[in-house]
Amino acid sequence: MSGSGVHGDGAPVSTFRCAGASEGRTESMAGTASTVRSFLLVEHPGPWGVDALRDARMPPGIGPELRERAAGTGTKVLLIRRPDKALRTHAGVRVFAAYAHHSEPWLETTVLDDLRGVHDLDLEALAAGRSLGLTAQAEPVLGVCTHGRHDTCCAERGRPVAAGLAAAFPEQTWEASHIGGDRFAANLLVLPHGLYYGRLEPASARGVARLHAAGELDLDHLRGRSGLSTALQAAEIGLRRYVDERGLSAVRFVSRTVADGVTEAVFEVSSRRYAVTVTTTRGDDLQRLTCRALRENPVMHYTVHEIRAL
Repeated sequence: MSGSGVHGDGAPVSTFRCAGASEGRTESMAGTASTVRSFLLVEHPGPWGVDALRDARMPPGIGPELRERAAGTGTKVLLIRRPDKALRTHAGVRVFAAYAHHSEPWLETTVLDDLRGVHDLDLEALAAGRSLGLTAQAEPVLGVCTHGRHDTCCAERGRPVAAGLAAAFPEQTWEASHIGGDRFAANLLVLPHGLYYGRLEPASARGVARLHAAGELDLDHLRGRSGLSTALQAAEIGLRRYVDERGLSAVRFVSRTVADGVTEAVFEVSSRRYAVTVTTTRGDDLQRLTCRALRENPVMHYTVHEIRAL
């Protein structure tokens, strides 16, 4: 799926789509979630531009300040908006703070009177897993990446998913700026657990949300849990398939050792421990991993070699 055409104004337009290319090479999604624990979601209707915190039309200084604090604390800051303006029932700016610890995640929210109020949110505390003193929220946030200016696939595949999900889960569904892994669009981030799902369509996205409400995971679309490293994400998914366990909190990470690209992880399932061996390698072939990529890069592979009960 490559090539180019021409816009009406004579400018060239690429017909390459990274999501279709990824599907074509049957690339595994296991172990591809972003590795991050602290998330700050800030409501901003857009437009978002190519880089949301740099290009979105926010009051002067807010975007660069958020970008700097996010980089300094390892916090992922996302801009969010409702898929349909009619779903927006509040005045002010909705924000969510989430800490996606692999076993003890939490989510808080508030509504700011003004976007400038984000200056007062303590991202250092959030990155350390400490409450910001906001209102605890029990219902999950379902964030669908629809950031088309960042990647075409996110718009083409993400917007129908966001609309379809909002029809069934209007209070929980948000469009989100770039969450990572454009080639797996449509992508869904479920907070506070930090669960990344990919290659979704409206029906499968609703299925993921229904399973989550019932305390279960959809292993067919799960990319990984962001509170774990990529190798551990692949290990968890491999183990869950091996023991046929889909319970949201039924698999608990215990420990790991890493040497020469080989990770041995220990997980606990129903009071029984398992060791999972995963090898991390770089693919030999270079690929365009996003629609906007200017160069090709290797694809990382996570291979589960052994699972044994301890």
